[in-house]
Amino acid sequence: MQNFTIATGVFLVLVGVVSYVATGAASLTAFIPSVFGALLALCGQLGKDPTKTKLVMHLAVLLALLGFFGSVQGIPATLTLLSGGEVARPGAAVARAVMAITLVIFIVAAVRSFIQARRARA
Repeated sequence: MQNFTIATGVFLVLVGVVSYVATGAASLTAFIPSVFGALLALCGQLGKDPTKTKLVMHLAVLLALLGFFGSVQGIPATLTLLSGGEVARPGAAVARAVMAITLVIFIVAAVRSFIQARRARA
């Protein structure tokens, strides 16, 4: 799970960089996915220490939940864009949707991993 956490973090860093460039470097808030990605990647790296794995991976899921709830509004906005409608900041909407979808996939994978680890201990 630690390597998946790092990979998810790196992907979110790239999402932030691409959204910043794609929006013409208009706002530093485009780097929000990068901040969450860097924190997730850090959690993944710290989680490789067996004495810290449980704590750090639970922290990673907490960060992912916060990021998901902060970015989930991008999904309806992106659906509006895809159906031909208009939104105020289309680049931000797409970046938020990608972040939300990525984080929900991470959360599901992490919870499944936690359940498997608990069953293995029992």
